[in-house]
Amino acid sequence: MVDKEPIDNAGNIEPAQLTGQRIIMAGGGTGGHIFPAIAIAKALQKINPGIEILFLGARGKMEMEKVPEAGYKISGLTIAGYNRNSLIKNLSLPFKLIKSFYEVNKIFKSFKPTAVVGVGGYSSFPVLRVGQLKNIPTFIHESNSLPGRSNIILGKKAKAIFVASDNMEKYFPSRNIAVTGNPVRDVFLEKISKEEALKFFGLTPDKKTIVVMGGSLGARSINETIEANINLFRKNNLQLIWQTGKSFAAHAAKVEEDNNNIWTNAFITKMEYAYAAADVVVARSGAMTIAELAVTGKPAVFVPYPFAAEDHQAVNANALVEKMAGLMVRDAEAAENLMNVVLGLVRNDEMMNLFNKNISKMAYPGADEAIAQSILNILEN
Repeated sequence: MVDKEPIDNAGNIEPAQLTGQRIIMAGGGTGGHIFPAIAIAKALQKINPGIEILFLGARGKMEMEKVPEAGYKISGLTIAGYNRNSLIKNLSLPFKLIKSFYEVNKIFKSFKPTAVVGVGGYSSFPVLRVGQLKNIPTFIHESNSLPGRSNIILGKKAKAIFVASDNMEKYFPSRNIAVTGNPVRDVFLEKISKEEALKFFGLTPDKKTIVVMGGSLGARSINETIEANINLFRKNNLQLIWQTGKSFAAHAAKVEEDNNNIWTNAFITKMEYAYAAADVVVARSGAMTIAELAVTGKPAVFVPYPFAAEDHQAVNANALVEKMAGLMVRDAEAAENLMNVVLGLVRNDEMMNLFNKNISKMAYPGADEAIAQSILNILEN
């Protein structure tokens, strides 16, 4: 059962009842961190409904909205990440970090956690660090093929590190690594027919369908390339499901008016239908996008976000390319090469089937329950 009681207006946590496990879920900043954390929390309470769960995240970030929507308590920390665009804003980082440690200690004193689970994002660092200093068992879920520096540091003392891909021994103690994959939302495990999915978007089953998405904010290089080559979709008897993000939505809507083989919007509220409709997907290579493509078995062309920390999206995409499970086009090369690569793939049924087979091998549909069960087994021993 999900605990829906809110924290008080001051952000204080009511004293924990000292019965059973009390677990803190720490991290956030992006959906790639938040949604796996929520999935793990739900799996923990599915296995043991008596577990108390509290989320800690960064004030002002999306976890402060998404976590309560999922029915969980969350407390915000005064923490911020390194700003690559404004060095002046980074001057306050040491003070925010110190304050966040104070806030975490106060919450620990009240909630008395028996374990801490970190899912990435800068807000997870002070929480796991305090947990380790207090000898509280800590666990890490690392969604990317290239872990962040904080997780590498924290992984040295973590009880277990749950990862999405193999060959992570170079970053974490091998004895504590468990390859579980990334938890995905249950809707992506549902069986939706292609015909039903195409009907949802007002498209027809007599054409192959390309799904293009750049995340909630959109991807300018992808959007501009699609617009510049929009006539190629009709010329090649293709149809397009185009998720543009807010900034490009009005522009794309005008393009849609003149093309009945296109569906476009700022967001796709039913992503499970988009995957079911797709023959080929064009997307960034965030960890959760890859996990969703794996469980839905879709051939993809990845355009890694070029400003991701330590270029980890390119590392994610390259791991798939090496396993013949996808293709990659660098962001700077999108205008010149993306459409040629996409058209080459969608015309090659043999390659599409190969990518479908190979990316499906990387799917972990029960990742959330595997992680939750492992955490509980360790805590009980």
